[in-house]
Amino acid sequence: MKQSEINNLSVEELNSKLIEFKNKLFELKMNHSVTPLENPLQIRYLRRDVARIATAISDRKNKVI
Repeated sequence: MKQSEINNLSVEELNSKLIEFKNKLFELKMNHSVTPLENPLQIRYLRRDVARIATAISDRKNKVI
């Protein structure tokens, strides 16, 4: 997910995306521990997307105050 896409989402949408991506990341990690993934870089990209979304949520909360 690109930063420009994240900037266009509301805080509620970001929270739902964050939950969705965290669940997907958990599933990928579990699947990778049992059998190797075809593309293990998916885990890295998803982890970075989670961090981008969490940072955007944090920035928006800090700007309001």
